[in-house]
Amino acid sequence: KRHFLGYAFHSRSAAKFLLVRLRIKVLPYLLLTQTPCLSASKWEIAQTSPHRIHSSINSALDILIMLHLQSDYANYKIQKALFVTILIFIVSIAVLLIASDKFVDSSEKVGLAMGIPSFVVGVTIVAFGTSLPELATSIVSVYTGTSEVVIGNAVGSNITNILLVLGSAAIFGNGIKIEHDVMKSDMPMLFGSAFLLYFALQDFRLSVIECILFLIVLTVFLNSSLKSNDDSEEIEKSKTNPRDWITIIVGAVLIYLSATYTIRSLEDLATMANIPAHVIAITVMALGTSLPEVVVSLSAAKKGNHGIAVGNVLGSNIFNTYAVMAIPGLLGNLTIPESTMHFSVPFMVAVSILFGMICLTRTISKWEGIMLISFYVFFIGNMVNTHLT
Repeated sequence: KRHFLGYAFHSRSAAKFLLVRLRIKVLPYLLLTQTPCLSASKWEIAQTSPHRIHSSINSALDILIMLHLQSDYANYKIQKALFVTILIFIVSIAVLLIASDKFVDSSEKVGLAMGIPSFVVGVTIVAFGTSLPELATSIVSVYTGTSEVVIGNAVGSNITNILLVLGSAAIFGNGIKIEHDVMKSDMPMLFGSAFLLYFALQDFRLSVIECILFLIVLTVFLNSSLKSNDDSEEIEKSKTNPRDWITIIVGAVLIYLSATYTIRSLEDLATMANIPAHVIAITVMALGTSLPEVVVSLSAAKKGNHGIAVGNVLGSNIFNTYAVMAIPGLLGNLTIPESTMHFSVPFMVAVSILFGMICLTRTISKWEGIMLISFYVFFIGNMVNTHLT
């Protein structure tokens, strides 16, 4: 032991000595198995040969340092890969939101220039555009073999829209006054979409017939919205700006690319963190793709346009349920996780009913907004707790 400590102290660096002290139990094994000059039968010879001891200790120290550095390098590579994946995920969602916004704005300008009434543009192009991030990522997920993202994306976005978006709008807008009678047609359509999705997924699959039914119901909803419009203003056609067409094309390409990288980074994050992809989709991705609704509703609430804030949530949720589920379902088989059907989908139905009950008074108070946010925190906490346990 005296020879060991002495030669260890005079080894190549003080770091080696510290490493020896930390791994003193491992060193004898390395001396016996990894160095050719020592063996169990040669301890006495080694004790009389300080030069061999010094050489053997240095060899063993080199092995220890090499193992230590390899471990550190491996941890560094994992941390670097995780950081890059998170960065790609954030940038992809940001590009997806910006491209979707530009795509909708340019499409709206082209529609108005072609003489299409603004209300028709609003219930078609704008309604499609607010759910474009969810639709794009869901379509890509089907082709990349992670179709469980579709249900997580649609259900998570619906929950986020009602609890977080509407709750935030009520809080920062100091309450929301609903002038339009949403209980006449819009709210029943929302209830119908939530219940239809719940019962359609009881067999943990969405058939082609059910997907077609979803699209038919969506068409009926859009048609009823058009017929309820009494706008008789004459719209004069004008020349379209070539820049708008270019923006539409570039925006469509960016939407495809950003959606692809969003799904790929989501898969990598799920693998690295050992978290199911649908859990990330129903929490993080749902929050990211719902950012347009958050911005629109908060801006409308602050400006006193409370009807836009409520209508934005209603239209987006109906479109998410029917289009975001049905279109990817027609492109491939959707995987429906059992945990999603046991908690997330019933929770979405309950939240939709709560939304309707709040709207009965045609007023969403600030305190009701706080209650909605509390439900959202509970939902996220439940998802995290379920995965950890």
